[in-house]
Amino acid sequence: MSKNVSTIEPLPTSPVSLLPAGLGLEMPAVLHAEENVLAGVEVDLDAQLHFAPSGLVLTTQRILSRAAGASDWQSWSLHAGLSLEHFDHAGVATLELMDAQSCLACWRYTLGQNLAALRLISEFEQQIDILKNGQTPVRETEAICATCKAPLPPGEDECPICNRELYTPPSTWTLFRLWRFARPYQGRLLIGFLLMMGATAATLVSPYLYMPLMDNVLIPFQNGKHIEPTTVATYLGALFAAALVSWSLGWAKTYILALVSERISADLRTTTYEHLLQLSLEYFGGKRTGDLMARIGSESDRISVFLSLHALDFITDVLMITMTAVILFSINHWLALVTLLPLPVIAWMIHIVRDRLRTGFEKIDRVWGEVTNVLADTIPGIRVVKAFAQEKREAQRFREANRHNLAVNDKLNRTWSLFSPTVTLLTEIGLLVVWAFGVWQVSRSDITVGVLTAFLAYIGRFYARLDSMSRIVSVTQKAAAGAKRIFDILDHVSSVPEPTNPQPLPTVQGSIQLRDIGFRYGNRSVIRGLSLDIRPGEMIGLVGHSGSGKSTLVNLICRFYDVSEGAIMVDGVDIRSVAVADFRRNIGLVLQEPFLFFGTIAENIAYGRPDASREEIVAAARAAHAHEFILRLPQGYDSIVGERGQGLSGGERQRISIARALLIDPRILIMDEATSAVDTETEKEIQRALDNLVKGRTTIAIAHRLSTLRKADRLVVMDKGQIVEVGNHDELMVREGAYWRLYQAQLRNAENGQQEGQE
Repeated sequence: MSKNVSTIEPLPTSPVSLLPAGLGLEMPAVLHAEENVLAGVEVDLDAQLHFAPSGLVLTTQRILSRAAGASDWQSWSLHAGLSLEHFDHAGVATLELMDAQSCLACWRYTLGQNLAALRLISEFEQQIDILKNGQTPVRETEAICATCKAPLPPGEDECPICNRELYTPPSTWTLFRLWRFARPYQGRLLIGFLLMMGATAATLVSPYLYMPLMDNVLIPFQNGKHIEPTTVATYLGALFAAALVSWSLGWAKTYILALVSERISADLRTTTYEHLLQLSLEYFGGKRTGDLMARIGSESDRISVFLSLHALDFITDVLMITMTAVILFSINHWLALVTLLPLPVIAWMIHIVRDRLRTGFEKIDRVWGEVTNVLADTIPGIRVVKAFAQEKREAQRFREANRHNLAVNDKLNRTWSLFSPTVTLLTEIGLLVVWAFGVWQVSRSDITVGVLTAFLAYIGRFYARLDSMSRIVSVTQKAAAGAKRIFDILDHVSSVPEPTNPQPLPTVQGSIQLRDIGFRYGNRSVIRGLSLDIRPGEMIGLVGHSGSGKSTLVNLICRFYDVSEGAIMVDGVDIRSVAVADFRRNIGLVLQEPFLFFGTIAENIAYGRPDASREEIVAAARAAHAHEFILRLPQGYDSIVGERGQGLSGGERQRISIARALLIDPRILIMDEATSAVDTETEKEIQRALDNLVKGRTTIAIAHRLSTLRKADRLVVMDKGQIVEVGNHDELMVREGAYWRLYQAQLRNAENGQQEGQE
């Protein structure tokens, strides 16, 4: 997204706070009476492009400048003939103060200061307009939000407070939304549930047999009575049969439900990834790669473990507790009531702890995302890390993220470590109470020893399941937090929607019509009232300062974003009425930073047409002037390209991206700074490849080096999201307008660079 004046963040409370340390404190001493500071910027480069902080200040009467080490301030009084020219290249921006005859002063700075500089330019232009028209400055009154009564930031007409995304805490009910993924397997789930009920019932047979085994065998035998061996064998055989049935049913239900849970998790991952690919670029602009990877990877794995193990255990526990309670009440209702005494206390504790665990686990997930973000930043950028010797710094970043992760886990573990042993203590106390009450009832001959033995066996299983259920609270809240993070992706609606009834796109000729289009990025208007007609086969060059809206316009034509106002037509068809994939098949894109995937050279060239033959791939490479260097690689077209094309030079990567665009034979070609990051010799090679690429295609090219656009049929000069000039190079130079000023500024910059090189 291009930045321009309308997308700048609000200034700090005082413009002087933008200046280097020390200079801001001296400002009041150098101001005249009734002179006020309007804007300030730290100019952090000197004429040799060395870092040297200095201050540039605009007041209501003058422009003031002073380097941090200088003794005096330089000043230029404001008058109608002054102008401030701004341009940037390769990360360095330049401000030139001009009058009708010459350049009065020149300042250079890194693009980190660009926002403050653009504000200074805006204030300067207002002051010059006032001087030209002879009017008193008119300041816009502060706009107030009608809903929350908060002041609106400068340049915004929507309240960022009222329109911010509301945070929704995770809920356990989110897990029930997983049913949409479980529905295709409901038959197997039903079989698994029936097997689970059978296995649970089989485990409850053994304690019931303890009563006759104690009362009819062991106690009579202890009292000297003769016991038939067949009776003992019958009871023992029944116990063995119950154990065998329980094992076989348990194995079957575990296997079936584990298979189902893995398929649910796989479907969840696939659906989330496919939905992610359908979202617009606007969504990815505010997300970190590591966070999205963690959501699709670790969160879905966590849900799979929950479904295959913990959810299964939870259902088994519920069945076991329910069946056990029924059996206990059928044996002796008084003992059963004593057994259930700890349940209300445990339920109350679970209710108290559940919310803390759920929010805590979601916070852990977000903090873990910070850890993976460091890895996602550092590993692909390891060359830059090593080039600037920042290994210790990146290790410190990872250490801090890991320390934060540890602190959040420790805080949650303090809650969990108290909860789980407390539940265990309550169950142990409950078991002790049952023992005491049971012994009392045996002493009164209300129950037999066999009944008490069976009761204690059931109670042991009952409390074990109760303790297990309390422990499941933790993993359930983890799964709920993970499910919420995944459904946050699935619930997000693309800002570039597919049409309900897509219109078929005929053979594209390449005519593009922009009809009074406007575009808003968030709360700010970036493109306003822009109209332009591009003929089939015409080459258009987009020029303008950084932030003028060039890249935004290209993104709108590619339909990476949708216009907020107006319409973009291709051959008379509104691109919003056509399926996105059908439309983009007709567009070739060559970017400043070509992206290559891990794979072979041939696979990268054929990315847009995976079914292309080897002959077509080679023909595209020849046209892109890439065939020769590809043959010099060890395996030629089958040579493996490292991640992001690490094994190739910038020019080689660019020519492969041109071959990739050539292979799909697009009718519309977009080139965004295709030659800005290469040396002169490589630029010539790329330019020859581009000459082959643009033939017979409608081409829209963005370039900072205006000399690369001399072959364009028309140049479109943009400023602040609007078209200010249209024409070819010669026509625009004669007008001496915005394009002429850009061209002259680049010439002066090139001459200054040559002089510095000679020195």
